[in-house]
Amino acid sequence: MDAAAPARAARPTSPSRPPKVIRSTKPRGLDEDTAAPAAATFPSIKAPSAASLLHADVPMDAIVWASLPDDLLIEVLARVPPFLLFRLRPVSRRWGSILHDPAFLAAHSGVPSHGPCLLTFWRGAAHSPQQCSVLSLPLRARYKLPFGYLPAWDIWLVGSSGGLVCFSGFDGAGFRTVVCNPLTQAWRVLPDMHYNQQRQLVLTVDRKRRSFKVIAASDVYGDKTLPTEVYDSTEDRWSVHQMMPTANLCSSKMAFCDSRLYLETLSPLGLMMYRVDAGHWEHIPAKFPRSLLDGYLVAGARTRLFLVGRIGLYSTLQSMRIWELDHATTVWVEISRMPPKYFRALLRLSAERFECFGQDNLICFTSWNQGKGLLYDVDKKSWSWIAGCASQVCNSQLCFYEPRFDASIY
Repeated sequence: MDAAAPARAARPTSPSRPPKVIRSTKPRGLDEDTAAPAAATFPSIKAPSAASLLHADVPMDAIVWASLPDDLLIEVLARVPPFLLFRLRPVSRRWGSILHDPAFLAAHSGVPSHGPCLLTFWRGAAHSPQQCSVLSLPLRARYKLPFGYLPAWDIWLVGSSGGLVCFSGFDGAGFRTVVCNPLTQAWRVLPDMHYNQQRQLVLTVDRKRRSFKVIAASDVYGDKTLPTEVYDSTEDRWSVHQMMPTANLCSSKMAFCDSRLYLETLSPLGLMMYRVDAGHWEHIPAKFPRSLLDGYLVAGARTRLFLVGRIGLYSTLQSMRIWELDHATTVWVEISRMPPKYFRALLRLSAERFECFGQDNLICFTSWNQGKGLLYDVDKKSWSWIAGCASQVCNSQLCFYEPRFDASIY
């Protein structure tokens, strides 16, 4: 077997609509998008060594690989980036069935993430198909994700956690919530909520318990007072919790970290925090920085909570800054400022709209006038452009995504 064999896998075809849980031996439709920007640069991110599989120069002895013990083969393949595994599966029947091997899934679950990915979802115009793709930052490649297996409803992206992705929408009769694993194409429709209306939702995955929760906060438009509801996959039901106290929300954007849900409020000024384990809301009097024009809450690793926003009154005086909440003093502490050259490139006009979202101390910025995104690594304090990442496409939504075969919807 020569070194290029993994890269000569036949391109899979699009799947027909399958039953609720995909049981085929090979999820189909997962193609590499050859239009991915080869010129993208990510100076703050190091590509994993497995990326060399794309252009392998090291000879691979077929006899050696064929004689590897199963346990050693599983340990090797468990460390290959998930998207590259699809190229390796046609090597043999033995390798082709590896993704369904419990031993492989157990080994894969113990392997750290291969690096951040960005998932882009296009809702599309009327009568046009919805689309989904993933941009792997370490591999610098974009992959198309099949979408035909999900119900043909009017849905939109809620978010991603631990390898699962959550969508919500209308099935023609009512509000529904769908959770899926894009790699395995397994999916499920959650039961109806007790107060089944369009809600602000957050997905959180507990990998140790192999379970997930979906938290439904207030009405998405903020004009209806509804009790907080939490779906637990281990019980397959929604439970009704405390109603959020009356508050004037700054926006519908929420951040979830350390088993707590946070929302910005103007009245009372500060944050509303929901403790999932205790099931109740409380107010945090964290005053916003002066001259804050617009702000987003972004969840970091563990207990870290960030506030991202523009400061200033006029276009020539504006700047983008990042603060972190000091939980002990409930004070926002500035930790970084976007360099002027990046700020001018990201927001050409003072009124330009921008979006930002985060995961594991990475914060991604997008704006309507750019064909690229801007990534900030909080730990490394580094900024870098991401080509091919933009929200300028009508009805497109983005979020961080961690591809994992072991992420279960049950």
